[in-house]
Amino acid sequence: MIKRIYIKKILVSSVALFAFFLIYFIPNDKKMDLTIKQEVKYVNSDITTHNIYLLDKDNYVAKTEIVINDNEIENVAKYLLTALIIDGEYEDKIPNGFRALIPSDTNILDIEYKDNLVKVNFSDSLLDTEMEEQVIEAIIYTLTSINGVDKVIILIDGKILTKLPKSNINLPSTLDRSFGINKEYDVNKNKNISKTTIYYVNKYNDLEYYVPVTKINNDERDKIEIIIDELSSKNIYRTNLMSYLNSNTKVLSVNEDNNSMMIDFNDYIFNDIESKDILEEVIYTICLSIYDNYKVNEVVFRVNNEEIYKN
Repeated sequence: MIKRIYIKKILVSSVALFAFFLIYFIPNDKKMDLTIKQEVKYVNSDITTHNIYLLDKDNYVAKTEIVINDNEIENVAKYLLTALIIDGEYEDKIPNGFRALIPSDTNILDIEYKDNLVKVNFSDSLLDTEMEEQVIEAIIYTLTSINGVDKVIILIDGKILTKLPKSNINLPSTLDRSFGINKEYDVNKNKNISKTTIYYVNKYNDLEYYVPVTKINNDERDKIEIIIDELSSKNIYRTNLMSYLNSNTKVLSVNEDNNSMMIDFNDYIFNDIESKDILEEVIYTICLSIYDNYKVNEVVFRVNNEEIYKN
């Protein structure tokens, strides 16, 4: 009887020891999974950066980024517009080298989003500035940088804005990027007037960013030809704006199909022909310019019938 008790105690002790070994020396998948889930739980997936168009040091309305912790279109629109207000709530979020341009006493009365259109109602202080046209440009380009927004209606105290009071510029009731930005005029006749928006590089300290300029002229060429010709030109007439595109770069052919644009370049598109490397600044100035002038979702760079880069 005593022998059986001892044997039983030994068996119980052995089982307990084995269980102890399993718990402390062999990884527990469930325990590990729980730890991972707890870590993931505290990550806010809504925090992201978003494009916003602010004044730079040279008074261009320039493309930069701001951090946002929301992804609802109306909330994002209100956040971005609030950041455009001088001395506004999000003044501390604005990157160094940029500044807001909407008058400080402007209120956002209402924002509504429907069918790719944002309708925003401001107080009448919105246009109490000598930079009224730049204010409109910044609003249009900032709001249409939101995914799903193509058009904007601006209201002042509930009435659609159709004319700028100081410059007497007439506005369509519905605005989009065809309004232009940082406009440059070279028109010698009233017929065949074209608008082509081209992105250049500017610099603040070591930060490079992109500035769109809308060329308004009588150039009847395809816009892709105008874009490449302007970016590869040695003469850029806007102070401080730059392009890194080699002046010998040529477009050999262009094909547009299924919301995609395929462009064949000569070898001068490369920064390094051996590695077939294209400068990031070249890619962005070309692609941003194309997206502002064409309704495409993809740009493909080709050289000698070989696909080099796809955006």
